[in-house]
Amino acid sequence: MVAITCISSTTLKTNFIHSLPTRQDSWQSPDGGWEAFFKEKRNMYMSHNLLIQNGEASMFYVEEVPWHGLGTKLDKPATAEEAITAAKLDWEVVKLPLYAGAARIKVPDRYAVVRKDGLIVDTKSPILGVVSKEYTPLQNHEAFGFFDPIVGQEAAIYHTAGALGQGERVWILAKLPSTMRVVGDDISEKYLLLCNSHDGKSAVQIKFTLVRVVCQNTLTLAMNDGPVWRVFHHQDIHERLKEANQMLGLIDTQFNTMEESFQAMARVPMDANRLTEYLKEVYPDSEDPIKQPMAERDRTWSQYFFDQGKGNRMPGVEGTLWAGFCGVTEWLDHHQTRQKQDQRLSSAWVGAAYRMKARAYSIAEEKLAEWLD
Repeated sequence: MVAITCISSTTLKTNFIHSLPTRQDSWQSPDGGWEAFFKEKRNMYMSHNLLIQNGEASMFYVEEVPWHGLGTKLDKPATAEEAITAAKLDWEVVKLPLYAGAARIKVPDRYAVVRKDGLIVDTKSPILGVVSKEYTPLQNHEAFGFFDPIVGQEAAIYHTAGALGQGERVWILAKLPSTMRVVGDDISEKYLLLCNSHDGKSAVQIKFTLVRVVCQNTLTLAMNDGPVWRVFHHQDIHERLKEANQMLGLIDTQFNTMEESFQAMARVPMDANRLTEYLKEVYPDSEDPIKQPMAERDRTWSQYFFDQGKGNRMPGVEGTLWAGFCGVTEWLDHHQTRQKQDQRLSSAWVGAAYRMKARAYSIAEEKLAEWLD
């Protein structure tokens, strides 16, 4: 049994015990002492880059290189086992008890989530999260199991999968065979996105995802009436995922509803007043002197991409509410920040850009009821 001391941002020292076999040659104090070592590990954990293992990104994709340009390419659609191996997700997580102070007093109802490769827990593995006794991990291979039924029926293919940070967030993207046509040649490809976390900070999330072909903008929407279908990491997580699996019969219905909404947006003409009104609701004014210039910037650039965005001058798209919404998504997905591509991917699917696009879509639907003739 090996004790590990973890230094938090307040230098509070917490010990936990690895009760599984460890690699004895991996527990060597690096130069600079343990405090510097764990500070480095914490900074690595705080990043949102792809998990890098032995110099390789933990991600795979099939078909064409995705818009983020990352990962290992497979020449043909993958089985669940092939996808897990190619994305380097063939590992599990375990909960280990936490101990505090030099006396190693057990912390009640708090556990560290750490990675396990086979039967081995490497003592240099970072702590992915601290969770309660009720927390039930969803292993990577179990997450893939959610999509197995539709992939097995050739209703979808595993398209992309990977891990962010030190493995605390894992995603799986399954591509559906049909496409969505809004107007003319404006086509979007359909996906289902599953996001799982190993840090205890979020539930398993299942989302409908669209990628507009002409500009590679992304949009994620609900699997039911809420903002997203969530399964929390409780003891009944596996049963709840079975319930979610039964909802897959609603896929076509949900995408058809989305398609009708987008087509309606393409029938709503926008003048300067309408565009200003829409963008002011998407990016509202703020009394905060720091946030207000950012809102004005976001409105200005979204207005620019309404007119100059990729695909927004296509017949049937130009000058419509659909172009206004697409201008917002192009700004948020590709231009708002100077993030790396993998950081942008995380933001577009599960982060700040995702939340703002969901807001823009909701407001656009409200405007449909007001402006559609």
